[in-house]
Amino acid sequence: MSKVLQQPVGQKRLTNVAVVRLKKHGMRFEIACYKNKVLSWRSGVEKDLDEVLQSQIVYSNVSKGILAKSKDLIKAFGTDDQTTICLEILDKGELQVAGKERESQLSSQFRDIATIVMQKTINSETQRPYTISMIERLMHEIHFAVDPHSSSKKQALEVIRELQKHFPVKRSPMRLRLFIAESNFAALLEKLNNWSATIVSKDESGSQISFICELDPGFFRECDVMVRNLQGRLEILSMSVHFEGETHVNDYDEYEEDTPSLPKESNDSVVQLSEKMQKQTISVERSNEGEAKQQKCNTCNAFVGDAKQYRDHFKSEWHKHNLKRKTRQLPPLTAEECLADMDLDDSSADLKDYSF
Repeated sequence: MSKVLQQPVGQKRLTNVAVVRLKKHGMRFEIACYKNKVLSWRSGVEKDLDEVLQSQIVYSNVSKGILAKSKDLIKAFGTDDQTTICLEILDKGELQVAGKERESQLSSQFRDIATIVMQKTINSETQRPYTISMIERLMHEIHFAVDPHSSSKKQALEVIRELQKHFPVKRSPMRLRLFIAESNFAALLEKLNNWSATIVSKDESGSQISFICELDPGFFRECDVMVRNLQGRLEILSMSVHFEGETHVNDYDEYEEDTPSLPKESNDSVVQLSEKMQKQTISVERSNEGEAKQQKCNTCNAFVGDAKQYRDHFKSEWHKHNLKRKTRQLPPLTAEECLADMDLDDSSADLKDYSF
């Protein structure tokens, strides 16, 4: 007597299936899709429906191979057309993913959030940006958990507020150009002082005063409203100075604070230090369009020329010396005062190229 092999009708092997589920009118409907294709369809990358759906059939339970009843489809969707219903479920349904796939998505979103936080923050003590690894470590320390149903940018702003409670983290300032009548400048300046804004450059030529300032992004809306009320004008030059400007987190050396100071040995070391510092051309930044863009070092309270000179400045003994003074809450020194403070008076004449 021969045995008959019976196979269940509509059976789906779940070895390579991504299930999209939609609950409507108290009933559950599911469709079987290929892995990694649902998100491509929703983002518009994939256009061929047959490349997304394993079959254009609506199920009430894919894992058990139970097909949805026609009367349930008509009650929930108003039609029993399988393709139309599959498209609606594909667009509005919830994607059921496996454990490893979910873990990979959460890990990727965690990295995206950390990147946004890095771009929008600086260390309030050193005025320098954090690295991505430092931000991730701080996020782990505050036990941050990713919400897959919330946007990365919204969660990044929440992370910044939480980090500010425990670590020296602050929002990197925006760079704005303001145009205001001279009669209203005093009122605006008082408000900017209350917001701890920093005026980078100022131009009083013409009927209006034009100046560039760096402001905490949290005060931007108030500043915008006030400038409009004073019949002024506002331009956003940079949303994040240390990220969108010519400087970047990679421009800084993480070990620079641990670099020992220059030994007081001979005049040769003095000359070498002076030659390094002479390569930097320090000048006050002006707002004229024809002049090159300048970068400000908040540690030394000075303006440096182009991006390369700015990077070289952060490796100079002058900057390192002021950085150590800043950790002791001491005011910064000029280039000449720095050499004098390091008992290098003989090299002060070599600093003639500096102007402030």
